Amino acid sequence: MENRRATLGWMDLVWVAFLGGLALLRPLFEIHKQFTLLAIGLFQIFEHAFISYLGPARGRAYSMLIKIALASLLVHHTGGINSSYYLIYFLPAVTAAMFYEGWATLLWTALTSAAYCSFLIPVLNEFELTAEGATELAIRNLFFFLAAILVNRFVTANRRQAQRYQTLAETLAETNRQLEQAQAEARRSERLAALGQLSAGLAHELRNPLGVIKGSAEMLTKKLQSPDQVTSELAGFISSEVNRLNTIVTRFLDFARPAKLELRPQALPPVVEAAMKAVGERWPDAKVEVERHYAEPLPLVPVDADLCERVFANLILNAYQAMPEGGKVTVTIAQDNSAGQPGVIVDVEDAGPGIPPELQEQIFNPFFTTKKEGVGLGLSIVSKIVDEHRGWIRVVSGPAGGARFRVFLPVADST
Repeated sequence: MENRRATLGWMDLVWVAFLGGLALLRPLFEIHKQFTLLAIGLFQIFEHAFISYLGPARGRAYSMLIKIALASLLVHHTGGINSSYYLIYFLPAVTAAMFYEGWATLLWTALTSAAYCSFLIPVLNEFELTAEGATELAIRNLFFFLAAILVNRFVTANRRQAQRYQTLAETLAETNRQLEQAQAEARRSERLAALGQLSAGLAHELRNPLGVIKGSAEMLTKKLQSPDQVTSELAGFISSEVNRLNTIVTRFLDFARPAKLELRPQALPPVVEAAMKAVGERWPDAKVEVERHYAEPLPLVPVDADLCERVFANLILNAYQAMPEGGKVTVTIAQDNSAGQPGVIVDVEDAGPGIPPELQEQIFNPFFTTKKEGVGLGLSIVSKIVDEHRGWIRVVSGPAGGARFRVFLPVADST
């Protein structure tokens, strides 16, 4: 609902001045005329608030009826059919032209004309309508229609121009939004590339010393042959921690190593189902309900099935971990052309606590994690794989809480 106007505009003051001039014309002290002009002026000033209160459809209809009634009242008190104030009927005629389209404007103008012609009924009881009088009456009524049509033409053109401007503004806003998303994804890709190079060098430098440490620990354990439990336990700690570091180094290399995609046209539902099966086998006791929404038919997408299965398995595993007490994971697959190219959208939505908006930009950064355990490379690797497929991945808050990860994969191989 539109806001009411709190103050008078300069056009309102001009309107009041013109009506005041009409009120001061002869006969000066005709109280009915002056009160009617005052009512017309007040209603015209507060018409916007009146329409806002009742709603556009009802408000405009009631506004037209009130203006026709006030115009008829003024003409009645100033001489009827021969009143010099008959021009006040231009007010409802022009108002109809501003409110409505062509046919509705003509209908309201016809009602205005009928209200004016109704003053002819009592006159015909005493006088005869001459040809000259009928011509004058017809001219006055035709001018009502001429003014309404002329104003409606300009108002319609202005309304169409405003609609074009609004459509253009919405298009520009959508373009800006897509540009901001593209810039954010480009920045993320640049960060991933730089950190990938750093991780590759660091992983290679760490792997050899770790191998030496593990081999030395195993040889010391065999040579000492000590029954000392502490010595054996410490040697075991060294071996297990080296294995853990080796796992982390392997993930670094997975993140840094350029993927060799073996693209083949694939249907995405079987890939997603394989990922869900792998996660289910890993978490057999999870109290998670999976709800599937797969559109049909779906186009084939050129993907590396193994890498994409890894993407969806990571997203589904994150959804499981976000609901340790159980919940529902919703997986949706649908065709999408909104990104400027045909593709397939895969949504993975959980019912967990969700991701705060201030962290949604950071979760794809390497080494960023909100989990107690983990190095924060899972989603970075997922983002890297999706980027190499010329797609994109985004995260938003779900409509009922939780997080929704959206993956877009293009139908055409743009490489």
